Amino acid sequence: MASSNTPENEDAQPLVQHLIELRSRLLHCVASVLIIFLILFGFGLSNDIWHFIGAPLLEVLPNSHMIATNITSTFLTPFKITLLAATFIAMPYILWQIWSFIAPALYANEKRFALPLFVSSIFLFYAGVAFAYYVIFPLIFLFFTTTAPEQVAVTPDIATHLTLVIKLFFAFGLAFEIPVATVLMISAGIISVEGMAKQRRYVVVGCFVIGMLLTPPDIISQALLAIPMWILFEAGLFFGRIVVRKKEQNEKAMD
Repeated sequence: MASSNTPENEDAQPLVQHLIELRSRLLHCVASVLIIFLILFGFGLSNDIWHFIGAPLLEVLPNSHMIATNITSTFLTPFKITLLAATFIAMPYILWQIWSFIAPALYANEKRFALPLFVSSIFLFYAGVAFAYYVIFPLIFLFFTTTAPEQVAVTPDIATHLTLVIKLFFAFGLAFEIPVATVLMISAGIISVEGMAKQRRYVVVGCFVIGMLLTPPDIISQALLAIPMWILFEAGLFFGRIVVRKKEQNEKAMD
């Protein structure tokens, strides 16, 4: 009995160690968000963050005011926005923890390839959020406020506005990760560059479907998400060709 249990314990030990390490890194991620949140909230920056998030809408509102239809929204909405800001600020550290967890399982050549993708994914996520804030928000908020009937006073609720902002932030942040996902699939051999290029028409349709599902129900915001997604897909194909070319050159050099 003892001899039969020995291999199982030996196999289980690495799994337990991985789970302990995963738990430790998750706790570090949560702790980083909480520390940044306490700093922002403790220094009274919640209202400043709220004004920054609400500025694109407040600038186009006729009376430059929003409302709170729920009595708890006056506290919970700035609270949630501060927590969201803390998560965005801690995102590089969170992604670094993820990278540190998976890096030991990669070969040296895979690390050289994966590290630039890791850095690119951080940059692209923030680029997507910035694109949503500085380009998308002014356009769609101006569109919605100017198309309201004359008898309707446009006074959005702050909680509803926060929900829309979070939705668009993550929609554009994740959409800007398309080049990274494309390069990963090509480098992993899941699909070839030529195969993805042949599926371009379906990708374009899929981009507009995703834009329809993730944005408000108007053609402007849908197109403003779908068209960048298509451009980013083409960028992924471009860099995918470079990766394949370098991979072939390395294989020839090894031969």
